[in-house]
Amino acid sequence: MSQRLLAIVGIVLVVVGILATSSFFIVDQTEQALILQLGEVRRVVREPGLWMKRPFIENVVEYDNRVLDFEPPPEELIVSDQKRLVADTYTRYRIANPLLFYQSVGTEAGVRARLSALVSGSLRRVLGNVTLSDVLSEKRAAIMRQIRDEVAEQAKAFGIEVVDVRLRRADLPEENSQAVYARMQSEREQQARQYRGEGAEAAQTVRATAERERTVILAEAQRDAQRVRGDGDAQAVRIYADAFGQDKEFFVFYRSLQAYREALNGRDTSFVLAPEGNFFRFFDGWAGSRMPPAPPGTTSGGTTSGATPPAPGRSSAAPPPAPRAPPDAPAGEARPQ
Repeated sequence: MSQRLLAIVGIVLVVVGILATSSFFIVDQTEQALILQLGEVRRVVREPGLWMKRPFIENVVEYDNRVLDFEPPPEELIVSDQKRLVADTYTRYRIANPLLFYQSVGTEAGVRARLSALVSGSLRRVLGNVTLSDVLSEKRAAIMRQIRDEVAEQAKAFGIEVVDVRLRRADLPEENSQAVYARMQSEREQQARQYRGEGAEAAQTVRATAERERTVILAEAQRDAQRVRGDGDAQAVRIYADAFGQDKEFFVFYRSLQAYREALNGRDTSFVLAPEGNFFRFFDGWAGSRMPPAPPGTTSGGTTSGATPPAPGRSSAAPPPAPRAPPDAPAGEARPQ
């Protein structure tokens, strides 16, 4: 008897547990729920807590009450200036009316497909009336507000509230990007060549100016040097002329010594000259003159006698002064052997 009673109590407890599990449900603070009876919505539960439902007849559908994110795939579109643009957007929304949401789309996967179509259509419609420069300027915020308002107005029919729609990235297609980069590179290279040309022109102008100034400075320096050199030569000539004019015979003697030094400076140099030549006129005396041999029978006073004539190259009396030779006259002729 006791065992039968225990079995009955156990069965009752199991049935009560099953009934309790099927009758109670918990709504989290981040969720909202719909109570369905045979597919028909009976109640909407928005407050968190422990709730009851009819077991085995009613079931619960829960939806998230937080802000949800949706990122559609990037798509290519054309702006008003006929330029292709790859737009990458994201949308943030909240389920505002669970009953309408359940009746229109049913699940979050269904609403994502609807949102993708809404965002794509609004994006093409709004960006088709603006230029690429507007998208990349401060007008971008106003453009995105217009897209958000259009999407939010259309999304109300699905029981959702669109919080924000943002354009994450707006790029040119890959082929257009390469063309733009190539054009930008060519423009920069052209600008660089222009700058280099202007720099080379300026450098050439500076070099030409410096070369002209250098030529003028050198010419003036050479002119002044020639003038100073000419004054110095003139002063030297005047000093030499004054010095040698005091004793002209010494000057002739000095010039002859210079001629001897220039002509007889070699160790193996030989000369074939007549001793009576004008080149060696200073070898027989200071005056540098030679007396011709006296004719036979003539004395030193000019009279003829029977005395033996003097030997050639000698004079019986002191010779008279020789006529002066010009300073630059050749001292003699030398012929090397």
